[in-house]
Amino acid sequence: MSSAHIQTILFDLDGTLLDTAPDLAQALNATLQTNGRAALPFEQIRPAVSHGAGALIRLGFQLEPQHPQFEPLRTQLLDHYQAHIADRTRLFPGMEAVLQHIEAHDLSWGVVTNKPGWLTEPLLEALDLQRRAASVVCGDTLNECKPHPAPLLHACKLIGTPPGQCVYVGDAQRDIEAGHNAGMTTLLALFGYLMENDRPEDWGASALIQQPADILAWLD
Repeated sequence: MSSAHIQTILFDLDGTLLDTAPDLAQALNATLQTNGRAALPFEQIRPAVSHGAGALIRLGFQLEPQHPQFEPLRTQLLDHYQAHIADRTRLFPGMEAVLQHIEAHDLSWGVVTNKPGWLTEPLLEALDLQRRAASVVCGDTLNECKPHPAPLLHACKLIGTPPGQCVYVGDAQRDIEAGHNAGMTTLLALFGYLMENDRPEDWGASALIQQPADILAWLD
């Protein structure tokens, strides 16, 4: 597929642009230990990170959302996470070079995430990325979130790029679905937070990428 027409690269946040798993895993383990439970190994927590705080509580406490303790535990986790949001979170290795390439070639980039704005914006500020992004669309920016195409289409509107000239990079099936629904090219980040039973090759992405540098190879 030709990438010559691409003007804008939109990124999912957790597991695609940023490696947030160390801080989210720490938040889950702090919540477990506060409640008299043993911490879990990082490797066990990492795959669940793309699916949000609810998935982490489900993993750590084996509770479903209807359980009366679910929301209080989720709030505890998010409070801890907010207080330590950028302790160890970084761009994935090679991603800074991707952003610099995009900026140097007069292309634009933005973020479309299901993470709420009250967590997304401070995190991007802390890493000095907020000012560089052409748009940031969070999980609570609109009434809809991914896999609905509305957040991606909203990002296009803010930047002024038609969806057909955008590529969306994500690490979850809902990212690829959202991209398809919005009429965009999609790249699937295999370096992200994939669950053991995920079958990314079946999700219909335009290309699978093993590392951020593959985005540059694809663009060129």
